[in-house]
Amino acid sequence: MFKKEISAGAKSKVKSSVQRAIRSKVVETYPLLAPHIDEIIPKKSQLDLLKLPDRVSLYALDNHPLFWQHMDDPLIPHLRVVHAFPKCFSRIGIDRGAIRFVLSGATLMAPGLTSTGGYLPDSDAELKEGDVAVVEAEGKEEACLVGQLRMGTEEIKSKKKGVAIDSGHYLGDGLWNMTID
Repeated sequence: MFKKEISAGAKSKVKSSVQRAIRSKVVETYPLLAPHIDEIIPKKSQLDLLKLPDRVSLYALDNHPLFWQHMDDPLIPHLRVVHAFPKCFSRIGIDRGAIRFVLSGATLMAPGLTSTGGYLPDSDAELKEGDVAVVEAEGKEEACLVGQLRMGTEEIKSKKKGVAIDSGHYLGDGLWNMTID
């Protein structure tokens, strides 16, 4: 989604009522972030909304990107937030062979998750289609991609082919390299 360099469009201040709604939506979507929400979005701070190409909204605090949203999709954390709070998000893992494709902006395919080296959660922690997942690479410490699943993890395990995440935010993409001033 952010393969090319992007520049922010209009920047506006978020009303306090909208900011409260964003805070509650973040806690609802990512319940493990609840103890850290005051650290991520303090109550008395001013959140900014930046309009990006392709109908993407970026929420930033003090020129630090926090969450982005494509149209009416769920709020998806910026990788810097994922790196700051790594245990607060649902995770899946890719094998070594898929790393270079993911970091070049390619679609994440199911074989990269189901082969040896890949990781999918057990059926009791199953992720459903549309859930936001953080993708870790085999042998690496930091997450490399965050995006919305196009099929559930149980379906990925059974089919072993098809698109798992078609667009997202990855290390080194336009959103990662974007400067906000």
